[in-house]
Amino acid sequence: MSSDLTSLGEKIDAGVERHRAQLCELAQAIHDQPELAFHEHHAVERIATLVEKCGGTIDRPFGGLDTAFRARTGRGDGPRVAILAEYDALPEIGHACGHNLIAGGAVGAFLALLPLSAQLRGSVELVGTPAEEGGGGKIRLLQAGVFDGVDAAMMFHPFDRDVLMHPALASVWLEMKFRGKPSHAAIAPHEGRSALTACLDTFRLIDGQRVHMPDGVRVHGYVRHGGDAVNIVVENAECEFSVRAPTGELVGRVREVVERCARGAAIASDVDLIINARQGYLDMRNNEPLARRFGEHMRALGREPRERDASVGAGSTDMGDVSQRVPAIHPWLAICNEGETVCHQRAFAACAASDRGLETMIVAAKSLARTAADVLEDETLRRESKTWFDER
Repeated sequence: MSSDLTSLGEKIDAGVERHRAQLCELAQAIHDQPELAFHEHHAVERIATLVEKCGGTIDRPFGGLDTAFRARTGRGDGPRVAILAEYDALPEIGHACGHNLIAGGAVGAFLALLPLSAQLRGSVELVGTPAEEGGGGKIRLLQAGVFDGVDAAMMFHPFDRDVLMHPALASVWLEMKFRGKPSHAAIAPHEGRSALTACLDTFRLIDGQRVHMPDGVRVHGYVRHGGDAVNIVVENAECEFSVRAPTGELVGRVREVVERCARGAAIASDVDLIINARQGYLDMRNNEPLARRFGEHMRALGREPRERDASVGAGSTDMGDVSQRVPAIHPWLAICNEGETVCHQRAFAACAASDRGLETMIVAAKSLARTAADVLEDETLRRESKTWFDER
């Protein structure tokens, strides 16, 4: 790495440290007031207030979404890098995916680069992306053209270990509505047709097909409505399934199996069935040159990330959709001991507000900002990342 980039990295680290207290306060404030998809008004207000206080300008609402935003720094006639912030929470368990830390890390990276704009050979954008937890905010921003012309997009995600290139599965959500015929469950059960029986049989049939599903496939669901009274044959029952697989093509094949199970269950109970599909996410295309450069900065900051880890499972993210359109990275960084807890558990939510979680956020901010600066300053890195992307 050139001495110029080394010097820039030192300035970036110092910039993040100057804002350490404010970033920790921001992450804690978002954690303390969790907001669901597309309703992250408090989070966006806190982020905008901090960025504007530090001299930045926030465009919001943005991309057609009330809780999306963008801030820019640097020159508009060169390469463009987007650093992505997430800040939505989960129902009931709050920030059990650590999006408060994702927001703080992205903001920290942007604030470190903000006073260096005159030195940058391009521009850096802080993009606020709402509704990652099922809402697909990034997909809507893609459709709005927000990422057109971007040379690299990057973010980090909390985890129980440091992994530079972890996969994310393609996915689709299936809503199933069964409609039967009510009757008195004791006087005339034979007169009814149970929507709940069909709904539950769907789960049993899917479980019977799992042995035939390829490795890496995940099908999981829950019953949204299962009746209204114990003495009435259930007229209306509803469930929802998520189908995930390593590729979009495989998601389509498994989806056919799942829908077949639902139709078979409906026929067996002589009930009607409506299936609605909801847009899912694409699989993650981790850009190897960019991820490895991020890893170099992690190691310089005292962490020892592994490139991959096949021993741990994968989820889904709308960052996968971004990665199919522009060179992108989505490294996972530890905020707890390996195996201690994992995303979407209450213990993970506690880790997202811990000293260790906040320290990882600071490391992420430095590594993101350093990598973003490298993309702008290092033409070879830009060329290698684009070549890797184009070849795939």
